[in-house]
Amino acid sequence: MGKHYKQLTLLEREQIYALKEQGKSSRDIAKVLERNHRTIAREYERNRYAGQEYIPCKAQELSDKRGIEQRTKAPLKNPQVFLYVRKKLRDGHWSPETISGRLPFDISGESITPETIYQYIYGKGKKYKLHRYLTKSHKKRRIKTGRRVHKEPKHSRIPHAVSIDKRPTKANNRAQIGHFETDLMEGKRSTKTALSITVDRKSRYAIISKIKDKSAINKQKVLQITLKTVRSLKRVGKPIVRSITSDNGSENTNHQEVSQELRVPMYFCHPYHSWEKGSVENMIGRVRRYIPKGTNLYQYSTEQIQWLENKLNNTPRKCLNYQTPNEVMEQEANKYKFRRYMKNKEAQTQSLEVNRRGTST
Repeated sequence: MGKHYKQLTLLEREQIYALKEQGKSSRDIAKVLERNHRTIAREYERNRYAGQEYIPCKAQELSDKRGIEQRTKAPLKNPQVFLYVRKKLRDGHWSPETISGRLPFDISGESITPETIYQYIYGKGKKYKLHRYLTKSHKKRRIKTGRRVHKEPKHSRIPHAVSIDKRPTKANNRAQIGHFETDLMEGKRSTKTALSITVDRKSRYAIISKIKDKSAINKQKVLQITLKTVRSLKRVGKPIVRSITSDNGSENTNHQEVSQELRVPMYFCHPYHSWEKGSVENMIGRVRRYIPKGTNLYQYSTEQIQWLENKLNNTPRKCLNYQTPNEVMEQEANKYKFRRYMKNKEAQTQSLEVNRRGTST
C-alpha cells in the first residue's frame, strides 16, 4: 500500500461486489485489493444507493457526487472566509486555531478547521509564504517532540522564597482573577534594557513595561507601579491582586518589599521549572512574534510597547473560548464592581432604616 490514500476505482468496486457475493469478509477483500479493511467496510456502508443493495456503478456515482460537493463547498473556496483567514494571518498574526474558533463569531454560519488552514499554508498556498505569519514561522510542518529537562538544584537562590507548592488552589485552577505571573524578557545580550511582563492567570490579561536594566530594584518598582493600577478594581476590603508567581531570577531578590507594599504573597517556581508559570511564558512567546530574540529593546518607545500590549490583550484566545483577555478581565471586573455597588447600597438601606426607626421612637 502506498503512503497516500487513493479513491476506489470503478473496477475495484466491481471486485468488491463480486467478492461480497461469494461471501468474503471485508478483511479477505482488503487482502485481494491490497487495501485497508476499514476502507472496504466504509465503502460498503456509505455507497449503497438509498440503503439498498450495493451496486458498483451507483456507488461510483455517489462517490463522484460527494467529491464534487466537497470541492465546491470547501471553506477556503468561499471568498469571504478566504479573505478573513488571510487577513487574520497577515495582519493579526493569529494562529489557525484562533482563526477557526473566532470565525463563527465574526461571520455567522461559516466555519473552518485549523487543519484546513494548515494544509492550505503548507500546500497550495505555499507560494504565498504564509508560514511567515505563524508563531514559529517554520517552512515545513514539524512533529512535536519531547524536551530535555535540566537537573534542578536542591534550593532556590532567592532568600526567604515561598514555594509554588503553597500557592492557593484557586490560583492553580485559574478559578478567580488576581493571581499574576511575572517574568523578564531580555533583548540583545549586549544591552541592559528588558521588558517586564505580568499576566493574570485566569483572564490572560497582560501588562508589559519597559525597564532600563534587569536589576532587582527596577523590577520591584515596575511591579509595584503596574499592579497598583490593577488594585483600583476591587470589591470591599479585598483587592483584585491576590498573589504573584515568579521564577528564581536575581531580579526577584526584592520580593519581600513587593509583597509588603502590595500586601500580597509572592510564590516561586521550582528551579528550572519555567512551565509552572506557563501563562507568562506563553505571553513572552507571543511578544517574540513582534520582537524577535536578539533585538535591541532600547529602540522601542513606550507608545510602541503600549500598542503591543493592547494588541495582545485584544487577540482572541482558544483557552478563553475565543474571547479576548480584555473582554474577560472587563467581565470579571464588572462582577466585582457590581458586588461592591450592591453591598454599598445594602449598607445605605440599612442605615436609612435605622435612622427611620430612631426618628419614629
